[in-house]
Amino acid sequence: MTDTDMEEIEAAMEVDLRDIGEPFLQSFCKKAATSFFDEYGLVSHQLNSYNFFVEHGLQSVFESSGEMLVEPSFDPTKNKDHEWRYATVKFGEVSVDKPTLYSDDKELVFLPWHARLQNMTYSARMKVNVDVEVFVKKVVKRDKFKTGQDEYVEKQILSKKTQDIPIGRIPVMVKSVLCNTTEKEKGKNGESYRKGECAFDQGGYFVIKGAEKVFIAQEQICTKRLWISNSPWTVSYRSETKRNRFIVRLSENQKAEDFKRREKVLTVYFLSTEIPVWLLFFALGVASDKEAVDLIAFDGGDASITNSVIASIQEADLVCEDFRHGRNALAYVENQIKSTKFPPGESVDDCLSLFLFPGLKSLKQKARFLGYMVRCLFSAYAGKRKCENRDNFRNKRIELAGELLERELRVHLAHARRTMTKAMQRHLTGDGDLKPIEHYLDASIITNGLSRAFSTGAWSHPFRKMERVSGVVANLGRANPLQTLIDLRRTRQQVLYTGRVGDARYPHPSHWGRVCFLSTPDGENCGLVKNLSLLGVVSTQIMEPVVEKLFDSGMEELVDDTSTPLCGKHKVLLNGDWVGVCSDSDYFVAELKSRRRHSELPRQMEIKQDKDDKEVRIFTDAGRLLRPLMVVENLHKLKQSKPSQYTFEHLLDQGILELIGIEEEEDCTTAWGTKQLLKEQKSYTHCELDLSFLLGVSCAIVPFANHDHGRRVLYQSQKHCQQAIGFSSTNPNIRCDTLTQQLFYPQKPLFKTMASECLQKDVLFNGQNAIVAVNVHLGFNQEDSIVMNKASLERGMFRSEQIRSYKADVDSKDSEKRKKMDEVVQFGKTHSKIGRVDSLDDDGFPFVGANMHSGDIVIGRCTESGTDHSVKLKHTERGIVQKVVLSSNDDGKNYAAVSLRQVRSPCLGDKFSSMHGQKGVLGYIEEQENFAFTTQGIVPDIVINPHAFPSRQTPGQLLEAALSKGIACPMQKKKGKTDAYSKVKRHATPFSTPSVDDITDQLHRAGFSRWGNERVYNGRTGEMMRSLIFMGPNFYQRLIHMSEDKVKFRNTGPVHPLTRQPVADRKRFGGIKFGEMERDCLIAHGASANLHERLFTLSDSSQMHICRNCKSAANVIERVASSGKRIRGPYCRLCESPDYVVMVNVPYGAKLLYQELFSMGISLSFETNLC
Repeated sequence: MTDTDMEEIEAAMEVDLRDIGEPFLQSFCKKAATSFFDEYGLVSHQLNSYNFFVEHGLQSVFESSGEMLVEPSFDPTKNKDHEWRYATVKFGEVSVDKPTLYSDDKELVFLPWHARLQNMTYSARMKVNVDVEVFVKKVVKRDKFKTGQDEYVEKQILSKKTQDIPIGRIPVMVKSVLCNTTEKEKGKNGESYRKGECAFDQGGYFVIKGAEKVFIAQEQICTKRLWISNSPWTVSYRSETKRNRFIVRLSENQKAEDFKRREKVLTVYFLSTEIPVWLLFFALGVASDKEAVDLIAFDGGDASITNSVIASIQEADLVCEDFRHGRNALAYVENQIKSTKFPPGESVDDCLSLFLFPGLKSLKQKARFLGYMVRCLFSAYAGKRKCENRDNFRNKRIELAGELLERELRVHLAHARRTMTKAMQRHLTGDGDLKPIEHYLDASIITNGLSRAFSTGAWSHPFRKMERVSGVVANLGRANPLQTLIDLRRTRQQVLYTGRVGDARYPHPSHWGRVCFLSTPDGENCGLVKNLSLLGVVSTQIMEPVVEKLFDSGMEELVDDTSTPLCGKHKVLLNGDWVGVCSDSDYFVAELKSRRRHSELPRQMEIKQDKDDKEVRIFTDAGRLLRPLMVVENLHKLKQSKPSQYTFEHLLDQGILELIGIEEEEDCTTAWGTKQLLKEQKSYTHCELDLSFLLGVSCAIVPFANHDHGRRVLYQSQKHCQQAIGFSSTNPNIRCDTLTQQLFYPQKPLFKTMASECLQKDVLFNGQNAIVAVNVHLGFNQEDSIVMNKASLERGMFRSEQIRSYKADVDSKDSEKRKKMDEVVQFGKTHSKIGRVDSLDDDGFPFVGANMHSGDIVIGRCTESGTDHSVKLKHTERGIVQKVVLSSNDDGKNYAAVSLRQVRSPCLGDKFSSMHGQKGVLGYIEEQENFAFTTQGIVPDIVINPHAFPSRQTPGQLLEAALSKGIACPMQKKKGKTDAYSKVKRHATPFSTPSVDDITDQLHRAGFSRWGNERVYNGRTGEMMRSLIFMGPNFYQRLIHMSEDKVKFRNTGPVHPLTRQPVADRKRFGGIKFGEMERDCLIAHGASANLHERLFTLSDSSQMHICRNCKSAANVIERVASSGKRIRGPYCRLCESPDYVVMVNVPYGAKLLYQELFSMGISLSFETNLC
């Protein structure tokens, strides 16, 4: 392409962008984002990873296990005349069925709601093709001079079988390729599949034993690049498998005799051995020292580095004198490898070709790569190259369902193979034929192993074989759809100790646009647990071969020798492996990007041009975070066709949008928005779709978030929005969750944000629009409490219901584990001693509509002998029976669930929150007549204290109220004005919010005061108030913290049998803990009588007898007095007299301590005083 062509294109682009105009570009951004969410959804990373695992990863797990040789146990007692039999077992193709369910010997379609309701695991059956070969080894003698071998072993095959066998069940992710609910909805039975599912359920989770489990994405260090570290100076080639790891270290030679000047020498750590680097160069076929120095090709006159090279050569001479000749260097390497604790079985040539840089084929290329590693280390040591940063996201990969399941499955498959080997060995030694392979391969190992890992959350460690890590699997939160979404988009960084993690908690520039910089929990996990931002996409592994296409784009092949110099050429690294070189890296990278934009190369491929290090790095691996950006040079294509026709795929095909990785974004200049782009378009290559998409889901829907203090937005996005009561799902009738809350009249807010509009999901908002006045109200709303209007509450504002389920199971009548007949527990009504059974029917279940209180039996269970195993309502639990479910689960047990419903209208002490982290509890419910009212007769629903704003720095709430007020009231359309003038501003998108002037003008046009203040009249006296009151609609959320669930009271009640102190639990009618700090307060007040009462009289007061003579405890015994009568009373056995015994008041805990010490042979003496 000539320069004139380029100028023409640039001129056209300049004209085009000006012509397109900002409004058109903004509407295009909105449509592009909407099409992105339609195409990818918000949980695509979970689904894509699992789908890739099912289609490719599962097969690779079984293939990587290879052929397994089973040797006989060589038991001399079973020695026979003929030879020992051997067997080989090889796994072939794996197939996975769709989930099915057996009922009365019929195979039914298994759906997620069946699993939820029946406490089953939603899983699919895996089958694998197995080849089993049984043979004996025949020894055929040979002439050693001809073949070089003493004896030659031949296999004589006795039998060979190939069959498909079930190898276990694998949990199925809801809405994945295996799931039955993803059938085409237009098909015949699409509707019936969707019947039991929630309308806005996006999938991405598993159902394990009835509980919904979700993977938290794990951040792991990337193994696809050289890792340069400066403490100590090392460069390492990382790999998942231990044998492939390779480290070059630059450190002082400890063996050198001259203590004053120890030079740093290069050592290689490979296969658990230390080898001088120069020896390895010669072992890989380098001919001379000059060749090795040329391979390193370090350009810089740094004396210390030259000294290090010389010292490394000298060290190699010391270790192996004649290493430059013949195979001496290779022999030394072989000796080192064979002398390790667990030497590999392969020969040294095989070790070098298989385990050293497995991506490269020939030894000469491996020598080149070793030289490149040493050069990288020297560059970093000389300060010409940066060391790798652990916290940069380009050095991290995100592990999702695919990688995690693959890792766990390998562990259980290895276990199954070990048990199979042991079982087969016994039969190989004996005389009989081998049984079919399914007798030896236990399918339940994999099924139970995966199920256990999901249930306990203890997952196999990424690189330590025997260890397990927690925090990989979590329960899916169902308080509202937004919480579910947040749980599915969470990422976590595993650290050994949360105390010292350095800069891991701080935001890093590489988070920009991929990880939300606000949504992170406060507390010990702050900064370690993150959330993906709205447009973040996690890449999956690209299976199609790319190397051929790289050659077509101008890459040259890597020469297979060590003598040709590569001066001036840039290295091309594909996933960390050196695949070729290119002369003109600018042209090569431009060609690659052009091909990717025309869909000739995979879209998720990442291309990074590093001019400083003379490298072009290309990545096609899984777990990279990508995000879509607009390509400025292709925006002129928008004029050719209408934007309404575009799907996201089409936009990618046209090259108008492209997915950019973290490392590639370092080479891009990105405009923050269309305004900035149009100001100076020549200086930008890419443009953001919208700045609010940098945030996560929960932050991007907060109106005016950029006007609020960051901590308040964090509270809203991490705490309040996940605790807001909303509408958890549209299928509550066929769910039996332990605890669900549901708002009766959820509303959508008056304002809109770009995110909520593009997502087209109103279910992300969980709350109601309330008229809020900022005022003091009789002192009832001080310190963050709020006053509410009684009439509004009676009309149903913030009314919700709580549904709690009680579950129980019994052994079914035809179960194999039959106990004695009279000990089989069955459902049924019995005259219970532990609670009331008035509401139960004869089958042991309450009737629907029964009103139940604490102390009632909710599920009756008993044995024939009359033993009671019923489930009883605990203290403070009550409700009306909504549904009774009876079914059986896959453990062969009959299983019942009873749901109780309770209507909750707001009462004093319930917690509410606005969208700006302004939380408050209900302090007073006021009659409507007593509220201040406006001239229009509007009465507020909520009165909030003005002191809530200055120190919290949340003007966003006031802006939201002013904007919503302008939206809610109709415009006063003036004569002669156009419609555009009266257009309502609805958007409160963070970073592109309307100005204060726009909001005040809108209010003024609607006939209100510009600043939202209202003239109000006192409701009690009818007088006009002097001050103006700010009033407007705010979106408020009711949180799940309600006083009815927290209230705790007790006079006397149950005590602990050992210490006789009140028990702790609220549900057991326990007491409130009066701890050390509360005790200190009473001491400071000098309230000693109160302290004595609280810690002694009301807790565990008791009495014991003390002998004042010997100061030990006396017992109450029955003895014969001097008069001959038998009397019972306190008596000191040491003094043999009751004369000095007194009674003292002590806490029972002190008495217990004395007795426990006495049992250990330690006696306490008590000082007593009369008082």
